[in-house]
Amino acid sequence: MHDKSNRLCAKLSSAFLRKWWFVIAFALSLLVLGILVTFGFTTLVRTVINHQVALRKGGQSFGWWSKPPVEPMIRIFVYNVTNADEFLNNGTKPILDELGPYVYIETWEKVDIVENSNGTISYNQKRVYIFNEEMSQGLEDDVVIVPNIPMLSATSQSKHAARFLRLAMASIMDILKIKPFVEVSVGQLLWGYEDPLLKLAKDVVPKEQKLPYDEFGLMYGKNSTSKDRVTVWTGVDDITQYGIIDKYNGRSHQTHWSTEQCNRLNGTDGSIFPPHITKNTTLFVYEKDLCRLLPLKFEKEVTVKNGVQGFRFTPSPDVFASVEKNKDNLCYCPAGPPCAPNGLFNVSLCQYDSPILLSFPHFYLADQSLRTAVEGISPPEKEKHQLFIDVQPVANFPDIVFPILWFEEGVDSLPDEILDLMKLATTVPPKAKYVLTIALFSLGGCLFLIAVICLVRKSHRQSTLHLEGSNYLASAAVDQAKKKAKMESGSHQH
Repeated sequence: MHDKSNRLCAKLSSAFLRKWWFVIAFALSLLVLGILVTFGFTTLVRTVINHQVALRKGGQSFGWWSKPPVEPMIRIFVYNVTNADEFLNNGTKPILDELGPYVYIETWEKVDIVENSNGTISYNQKRVYIFNEEMSQGLEDDVVIVPNIPMLSATSQSKHAARFLRLAMASIMDILKIKPFVEVSVGQLLWGYEDPLLKLAKDVVPKEQKLPYDEFGLMYGKNSTSKDRVTVWTGVDDITQYGIIDKYNGRSHQTHWSTEQCNRLNGTDGSIFPPHITKNTTLFVYEKDLCRLLPLKFEKEVTVKNGVQGFRFTPSPDVFASVEKNKDNLCYCPAGPPCAPNGLFNVSLCQYDSPILLSFPHFYLADQSLRTAVEGISPPEKEKHQLFIDVQPVANFPDIVFPILWFEEGVDSLPDEILDLMKLATTVPPKAKYVLTIALFSLGGCLFLIAVICLVRKSHRQSTLHLEGSNYLASAAVDQAKKKAKMESGSHQH
């Protein structure tokens, strides 16, 4: 064993590591590097990620952001009213037949992209919807009977007008044979149809007061490039602002609500979020149809395709709660009371005063009396239901929140290329940090220990040689003294 350690020390000191100070310095360098990896590796990885995800033209994340390599789809369910006449004439409970889904494949793209000098980037959103007959349970030509929203909007806005104006409005509707319900195809309901009232308003209303559309459709104008100009932070200068809206159509705040807090726009469009999200993070998404920020909070951990781990964020249960249950929602009721019922959100102010309420589908998280006021809507399911549109009660229409449709929109799965990269980014750095830390500390520690042992042995060997040399010199001196004494003794005898 002693010979083996000596041979090891000899090898270390003979080839590349002739100087023992170099061995110790190299070992200490490995140990210091191990300490740096232990405490600084995560920061380094974050710095690299921040640099890569920031929106820079030519960067990979910029390409994915501007034209996502995904295939989003929207599934739309329409409520067909099967007893409209009985409901209007006899006050019987409405009977609804849920039709669908009508499935559209979407293409998302950001166009007219301009980089600004203050670290923001501006764009317009382009969306194209293509009907997928194979995935749908029905055709766009399916005929449905639904509430006549333009008529209900007109009567709602005129109910506080002078009596002669309301009579005139009623006469016009009678002449034009406009009824509270309209029979249209699913395609017309979604993408637009020519409405007599809108056509009349186009010819009569002054130019500066005209509505921004010529036809009515619940998704009218969305199958094109949006006119809304959005400016977001790129994250180049401050990664915590990555994807956050700076301006929307040139404004940093909305004007519909009663407080500055509720009028804020500083959320994302929902397609990207700042990196390094934790379970305590609250995400804010600006939803144009709501004209407000929608807060999302952590619900649970999930595992998606390819084993990628993630967090699921959902709106809090009181996001559409009544003012009595959530006082923070008072700012969204500037014209009230009365305010929206519990579980509904009044978007009239940002939808040209149309009497429209938004809710989760099947009145999820709302008072169930709203669902039981009609027949044909099954109880809500948490994992399935999101948003749908309600019509507010108006004059000459029974006091009821009338559901028209609900939809679910999203991406079923990301491409393998993105999932593999996400898995690489989430699993490799922790493993690399662990392996590097163990390797550096082990190698550095071993080299340092061997160097110390070899130095001690070398020092001990040199001390032994020095002592042996001293003994040899002392013995030689004694022998010489003895010889000298002997020679002197011999001379005296003579």
